[in-house]
Amino acid sequence: MSSIKMFEKPLGMRDKFPQIYEKVEAVRHTGRNFLRSRGYEFIKTPTVEYFDTVGKASAIFDAHLFKLVDSQGNTLVLRPDMTTPIARVATSKLLKEMIPLRLAYFASVFRAQETEGGRPAEFEQMGIELIGDHSVFADAEVIVTAMELLKQFGLENFKVTIGHAGVLNCILQDYTESIEQEDVLRTLLVQRNYVGFEEAVASFDLPKTKSDALLQFIEEAMTLKEIRDIEKYVRKNDALEYMQQLAKLLEVADLAQYVAFDFTLSSHMSYYTGMLFEVFASGSGFPLGNGGRYDGLLEVFGSKVGATGFSIRVDRLLETITAQASDKEEAIVVLFEEENFEEALEKIEALRAAGKQATLQLRSSLVDEAAFLTHFTKVVVVGQEEIRGE
Repeated sequence: MSSIKMFEKPLGMRDKFPQIYEKVEAVRHTGRNFLRSRGYEFIKTPTVEYFDTVGKASAIFDAHLFKLVDSQGNTLVLRPDMTTPIARVATSKLLKEMIPLRLAYFASVFRAQETEGGRPAEFEQMGIELIGDHSVFADAEVIVTAMELLKQFGLENFKVTIGHAGVLNCILQDYTESIEQEDVLRTLLVQRNYVGFEEAVASFDLPKTKSDALLQFIEEAMTLKEIRDIEKYVRKNDALEYMQQLAKLLEVADLAQYVAFDFTLSSHMSYYTGMLFEVFASGSGFPLGNGGRYDGLLEVFGSKVGATGFSIRVDRLLETITAQASDKEEAIVVLFEEENFEEALEKIEALRAAGKQATLQLRSSLVDEAAFLTHFTKVVVVGQEEIRGE
């Protein structure tokens, strides 16, 4: 093995050290209990899926898929998201047993990186899918659940930005003159490149009424106080009425203070067909999570039912969780010499029976005792009646 590669990892892959691992497990435990208490059942799908089904339907760029080939020559992918595999399972089996379905997950997804850039190629997501309900109440439930989940982790300084793919599509269609122009502007919005958006509008040589409307829309659509303010840009349609109903439901739930409406919001996840949203919180420069309505994705698997959900990036959630001002968890080490082994076993068993986190360590095996002991809050030395840390 080349010594150069011995300690390297594949591009974008990360080791998870014990301290972070325990934090992730705590997030998993809290999230699982919370979501199950709200009627969501957890599901696990395979790490590897067929490219021709899940891979193509996932809306993740082909270059970002990890591809493999099995012994029969089939192209496989490491799952790039969880929504698509769950849509596959739901349409093939679960919707025949119950509808609507409320499913939850905590799992790793994989996105290949072309350059390092500090972005992980494997990361954990926690989320829900509500499948089989077309109503605005289902969308409201998903958004409210996302907010309440964040509160379970002690977060209060967060914002949920909500848009609608149908409303945005209507605006782009009305004020451009070709599908190509629509696609260019939509891509720039996905990238949050508002300067590029303005430059593209200028380059299209549109009638002044259309270009002015697009530029004014970009300026105002990110600071909407009420849904009705968007009506000057878009003809009355079902999507706009839907959003007005959604806003009222969030007010009834007393969560309007966490909500902002932004109809420039767009996503590279092209399966979103209706409402979509992103979650931001202080402590992270990136969205904590996102979600929305994706009715069209279920049709890929042969089922015409409504579907909505959200996912939270666990690594970004950890960035935002403020460390609580509490004492370090007690960790005890029992040091012994060979002749004291039996007595050491009795002490360690008593500590563990009392629910303590206790480590048994032969003292003569320690290379640097002082450095080792800094990892414990309490040290018991067998045979010397010595206890440190009390």
